[in-house]
Amino acid sequence: MVLFNPVSPLTQRDLGYSPTPSADDKVHVLVCVLSANAPQIKPSVVEKMKNVRETASELGIPQMAITTKIDELCGEIEKDLKNVYMSKCLRQKMKDFSAAVGIPMNCIFPMKNYSEEIKLNDDVDTLILSALRKMIDFGDDFIEKI
Repeated sequence: MVLFNPVSPLTQRDLGYSPTPSADDKVHVLVCVLSANAPQIKPSVVEKMKNVRETASELGIPQMAITTKIDELCGEIEKDLKNVYMSKCLRQKMKDFSAAVGIPMNCIFPMKNYSEEIKLNDDVDTLILSALRKMIDFGDDFIEKI
């Protein structure tokens, strides 16, 4: 078993290191999750995220981001989730994140969390399933390339 060390990358000297990893041993998709209603991300965290994303790019690993709690960011989305792609405040939040970290806008998926609901909601499910479908597609594309 390989233990994750956030301070240093895996090396040949680490227990469990495999010089020829199988497809099952490789990361298929890098997914970043951020809260839409959170204050601005610290520059040091953005820099780490950018570095991880760039390393993933060098390894050919596809990347995407999921923006959660979109209903808490904007009143028009809270009133009607179908307004998600018309929200200027959400679009700006996504653009800022895209510019800071380098994940393209078409790879950032907005999502509302189930937090107080006791019944399923088709609009919430549609956003969640859209992101999950894209995650699976990215993973499949990665596997086909190796």
